[in-house]
Amino acid sequence: MVGILNFRPTTTSLLQAQFPISRRSPNNGISSRTSLIRVSAETPLQGVSSSSSTSPTPTLSPPPNFKPPKPKRFAIRPDKIVDVLSASLALVFRLGTGVFVSGYSASFVSANEIPPEEYVFEIAGFKVKETSKLGPRPDKPIEIYEFESCPFCRKVREIVAVLDLDVLYYPCPRNGPNFRPKVSQMGGKQQFPYMVDPNTGVAMYESDEIIKYLVGKYGDGSVPLMLSLGLLTTLTAGFAMIGRMGKGSSYTPSKLPPEPIELWAYEASPFCKVVREVLVELELPHVLHSCARGSPKRQILYQKAGHFQVPYLEDPNTGVKMFESAEIIDYLRATYVLP
Repeated sequence: MVGILNFRPTTTSLLQAQFPISRRSPNNGISSRTSLIRVSAETPLQGVSSSSSTSPTPTLSPPPNFKPPKPKRFAIRPDKIVDVLSASLALVFRLGTGVFVSGYSASFVSANEIPPEEYVFEIAGFKVKETSKLGPRPDKPIEIYEFESCPFCRKVREIVAVLDLDVLYYPCPRNGPNFRPKVSQMGGKQQFPYMVDPNTGVAMYESDEIIKYLVGKYGDGSVPLMLSLGLLTTLTAGFAMIGRMGKGSSYTPSKLPPEPIELWAYEASPFCKVVREVLVELELPHVLHSCARGSPKRQILYQKAGHFQVPYLEDPNTGVKMFESAEIIDYLRATYVLP
């Protein structure tokens, strides 16, 4: 059953939020009684956990002598080859779901048709112009509580990529002290994924219902085939994670940042996958700018960084901006893992 809650739409800021706690009624599934969790603007992110409510805001800085690496297209650091290959198994089991955004199309163009400031995909010396047909865009990022090694969560992450949505992810690894308890407070139980849409005041459990809601609100209303096969969808989403053997599911004690990290990525990329796993294990909230093939956000990143490649991480807590998945993982562990 899907749990749907109504709450006052507010900012998605991690430092100031109001969420109602709705308890299920045996009569209609929704209680008329609500109460609010309040996190004041003076309270750092540690305040979401009662065990860390008195913890000071952590001092965060890049590792000593840190220098962001130059992007290397399709290069895999030797110690990450197994990780990237095992993460690539998902492409086979899920038949590439989440590689392309809704309404994707591509056409070959000559070099003189593309101005130098415009992103274009190049392969074997050919230039490919990619376009898409997207639905209405939400003003604020959708908020999703989930973790990596959950097939139901993967289904929702795939539709996020197809719809080209920006999402504020609150990672909920096992034994995570902050956001798992928060889901219980908001919805009455620890079940994942859990979605909050601050644009409409809707909150819900159940992956299939979340998918239907998102395509209805921000797409054309149709659920992609590989996300509409019921049990088969869930099974293949589970098989897709076999190679990762539970990565992205268990909490590693870490410093909780005052502001969410920003990650440019998309679900189907194995390079993005290994970075996302670490973000979840460290319970680091992050805004994911989804940019699958055909996404207009590829042009935005191209203009921002002078190059398009994912994953691309921006950390407002330290000022670091960087490409390269292996080095991003090293940076996250060096900066956020508690000694």
